[in-house]
Amino acid sequence: MLEVKRRPILDYIINKLEKVRAVDEIIVVTNSKFMAKFREWKKPLKVKKPVVLVDDLTRSNTDRLGAIGDMAFVIRKKRIQEDILVIGGDNLFSGGLTKFVNFAVSKSPAATIGLYRLGNLKDASSYGVAKLDGSKRVVYFEEKPAKPKSRLVAMCLYYIPAARLRLIEEYLKIAKKADATGNYIDWLKSRMDTYGFIFQGSWYDIGDFKYLTRAKKYFA
Repeated sequence: MLEVKRRPILDYIINKLEKVRAVDEIIVVTNSKFMAKFREWKKPLKVKKPVVLVDDLTRSNTDRLGAIGDMAFVIRKKRIQEDILVIGGDNLFSGGLTKFVNFAVSKSPAATIGLYRLGNLKDASSYGVAKLDGSKRVVYFEEKPAKPKSRLVAMCLYYIPAARLRLIEEYLKIAKKADATGNYIDWLKSRMDTYGFIFQGSWYDIGDFKYLTRAKKYFA
């Protein structure tokens, strides 16, 4: 809900999803503490695709489900049995999602993650770092390494085919940190082929205050 150029970041994500033909429903998951704010945000929203708000029934950091936990919660609650496209709400990036979805569908039933090439190798230590082979398959992934081996980082943007949704629940049975999506990707790539799509243009991880400040100044 943080604003860039007088618009909540979520608005930019919704607009991108509106333009993807394969998307038939947009689900926004939040918690009980902030659900009222999201209801207010949704009231003036003018979009053609249905937008559904889901409350994960948590109220604090102590009982939060985490990113992977929220994914599993929504899949169970909505009884989802279709491919899903997952986007972290702190992602602000230029360009659309159609090429990413088309690439992901071409690799199905493998999963696909969105990647961005940073300008500075040192900055990669704050993210999940990936390496790809010639076919764009993820051959290396490490969450927040002290010494990054690549400038390619995960954007918290995933396409997961219906046949692989069960792996989310399977991961939660052994996961110590359900909020670290990078750990899930590292685990996933060891069990099935996982591909990476490299986004061009600009990308800002708004979870980092310095990037929010930069986005307010430079994002167009």
